[in-house]
Amino acid sequence: MRKPSGQNLTYAIVEELGHAVVTQTYGDAVPFPIEAELCKQFGASRTVLREAVKMLTAKGLLSARPRQGTWVEPESNWNLLDPDVLRWLLERKFSLELLAEFTEIRYAIEPMAAALAARSATPEGIARIRRAVERMKVAAVGEDDPLESDIAFHVAVLHATGNRFYAQLEDVINAALRISIRLTNSVKGVPQADVGIHKKVLDAIEAGDASKARTTMEGIISEVLDLINTARRKNSKAAAVAAASQRPTSTRAAANGRNGSARRRTQRSPSNA
Repeated sequence: MRKPSGQNLTYAIVEELGHAVVTQTYGDAVPFPIEAELCKQFGASRTVLREAVKMLTAKGLLSARPRQGTWVEPESNWNLLDPDVLRWLLERKFSLELLAEFTEIRYAIEPMAAALAARSATPEGIARIRRAVERMKVAAVGEDDPLESDIAFHVAVLHATGNRFYAQLEDVINAALRISIRLTNSVKGVPQADVGIHKKVLDAIEAGDASKARTTMEGIISEVLDLINTARRKNSKAAAVAAASQRPTSTRAAANGRNGSARRRTQRSPSNA
């Protein structure tokens, strides 16, 4: 395989080192490597490597100062709304808790985005949402990608607000939805989202009904949260069963012995009848 060069090499280093930091390959126990070591590892110049470290520093993962070296920042300092950081976190060790937290943020953002779109969407903005819904329809019969079409819908609603700040959330929503949609569809046991409810959001936006657009989108996000919480309960139950099965044999035997002794004492006791 040919080694990437220039800017592509910079991004390749960012990807590998960022993933390594988030997965705790580096941290308190294993210090971040020195510059010369990393240059040798990646076959990169100091300029390229420093640019990669600068990008990771901007994401809150690293701190670097001249003659003081580079070290990993605590997770509390990471920019969790950076699309790369969010993706690395979700891939690190799949966390339903993290996904639930992010979905709660979606609940605060997307219903209002739908309401704003109903008030301000241009014909072009509405057309973009409609195209996404059409993609979802054809995905239902195997002629498009269910994941990509679902993401396209949610991104289109953000852009239809006409608000530049909502539009800037595209990459963050995109990164999280790639994990969330797969999970929720698997919990539901269906390969894709409900096209009908997404079409209702489009209809409300097209009709200029901000209240209905908001509540319908709230329903979509609420269902996602419910499905995530269902998965969390299943995981908790499975973990409890696994923990019980792994108790030391001597502990289980002692418990069985105590129960047996109690039964024998009960059988020897005179009847009170």
